[in-house]
Amino acid sequence: MCRNIRTLHNFEPPATRDEVHAAAVQYVRKVSGTTKPSLANQEAFDQAVADVEHATRHLLQHLSTNAPPKNREVEAAKARARAEVRYARG
Repeated sequence: MCRNIRTLHNFEPPATRDEVHAAAVQYVRKVSGTTKPSLANQEAFDQAVADVEHATRHLLQHLSTNAPPKNREVEAAKARARAEVRYARG
């Protein structure tokens, strides 16, 4: 369920609001154990997503590094290569 959470720090261009929101949704889904909360829990689920999203944006804004920003395309190619090796072991 959390495999979709990606590193968001130190990329050029920086993480978008959509990426931060998607990470927050995946985190709350994992922690709550549900991908679709019941109507009784929807408000708590949505509030948790908003809280995690806010905390994530705050964290990303305040992190610092001396490393050069990573390139999204290069990192995606590395991930694809790792996946090929992992799934080729069939």
